[in-house]
Amino acid sequence: MKRGIAVLVSLSALVVVAYFTASNLAIRHETIAFHDPERDNRLVAVDIAVRWDKEMQADAGLIKLPVAVLNHGNTVKHTEYSFLANVFAARGYLSISPQHDLPTDPPMVTKPGELYVGRLPQIQRGVANIKFAVEEMRKIQPHADYDKLTMVGHSMGGDISMYFAKQYPEEIKKVVTLDNLRVPFLTEGKFKILSFRSKDNVFKPDPGVVPDAEECEKAGITVVDTGYQHNDMRDTGPDAAKTSIQSMLDKFLVDTDSDVAPVDTRNAPPKILDPGPVSLYVPVPKAPKASFAATN
Repeated sequence: MKRGIAVLVSLSALVVVAYFTASNLAIRHETIAFHDPERDNRLVAVDIAVRWDKEMQADAGLIKLPVAVLNHGNTVKHTEYSFLANVFAARGYLSISPQHDLPTDPPMVTKPGELYVGRLPQIQRGVANIKFAVEEMRKIQPHADYDKLTMVGHSMGGDISMYFAKQYPEEIKKVVTLDNLRVPFLTEGKFKILSFRSKDNVFKPDPGVVPDAEECEKAGITVVDTGYQHNDMRDTGPDAAKTSIQSMLDKFLVDTDSDVAPVDTRNAPPKILDPGPVSLYVPVPKAPKASFAATN
């Protein structure tokens, strides 16, 4: 029986990989260098991922692209999360990934006992980068919804995402974090939150960052215990980790998006929405069938 389950899990993983591989063929990637005149002409490079067909429809004014902002971890490049960018792009999003730190930036000095362990200046810099990148993207692709963002981030990028959502909750549609460790979750329930957590003896969240199960259920927060390491959650991580995260993320988008769909490729196998080896820690309660309120 155990062998049969193992074979089934392996086949499911193969189908997910094949699906996203086929989808990637329909996705365009581009890196654009912006310079912020308000901050000494600071370079803010942005990696873009978008479906060719959806971009053409947006250019023609037929649709408005939902927008996901992907935020990288400390010292990690903004291009190292393509496995996430491709999930959003495949589902019809305009994915934008800004580079938050530069080689010329002073080193981060952590200070235990201070707010966010002394990382507030770097977090605020990331928020400024997002604000600037979004305004620049409005000029390049005006047919996108920059007023309601899906904020995504790993580690420090997750803290930037949560802090941005705290500062500008009216501009947030949903939040996805991968092992953010410093900035506490928002529990007001204004938008859905999905968070992937690692099983890592080195990288552990500060007390009070991740709410307990009861708070999560009330606030519409889904916490996924992956069992993987903190640094597995980027392109350099093992395929099993990336495939599991992709699968659960796609399921989350299925549940929270009503007007966007994954890429339609003739040779793409059907999607597998089961999270695979990751286990759901706190489920998000489903809305009553009689409700017609818009999903946040």
